[in-house]
Amino acid sequence: MPDSTSPRTTVKRLPDRAAYDRETVNAILDEALICHVGFDDGEGPIVIPTIHARVGNTLYLHGSAASRMLRTIGRGVPMCVTVTLLDGIVLAKSHFHSSMNYRSAVVVGRGQVVDDAAEKDTAFAAIAEKMAPGRWDGARRPNDNERRATLVVAIPIVEASAKIRRGGPDDDPEDLMLDFWAGVIPIATNRGPPEEYVADPL
Repeated sequence: MPDSTSPRTTVKRLPDRAAYDRETVNAILDEALICHVGFDDGEGPIVIPTIHARVGNTLYLHGSAASRMLRTIGRGVPMCVTVTLLDGIVLAKSHFHSSMNYRSAVVVGRGQVVDDAAEKDTAFAAIAEKMAPGRWDGARRPNDNERRATLVVAIPIVEASAKIRRGGPDDDPEDLMLDFWAGVIPIATNRGPPEEYVADPL
């Protein structure tokens, strides 16, 4: 599987934590439930959180056809998508060496609006399945009005990188005997039991 290294995605700070292979990047993109999209809308840079889904080497975003973010990046302006998975808080014997364990991915490039009906359905299905596996067949699919009201943007995953920190604190040797606790507090995102909600009919 080819990597996605480019000058813009090369990790310069702590490069030993970097990964450029598609398998690593894709795994992080797939696990993350939210991404942050950075772009310049003409009035300055802005970053917007949204849901995403990957199909092959394409990242899909969707939302209201009136979305400023989607309309802007759909015109092909330079943009960036980032995701971060927090795996733990790393507490060292010194504040300087305290850190976090994480997996992050950055994708830079340009998006394009999806007009093809079949590809749009592929994006809808991928996003529904990301929210809840099996859900695409577990709810009514979009009708024509809803399709027209929804804008889908595709971002080819060409330039991308991952950065990962694992393990415990890296204390200075002279701090190892200090009487302070050091270690890792794990953090995980878990899905709880479903809570059924039934709306009152109008």
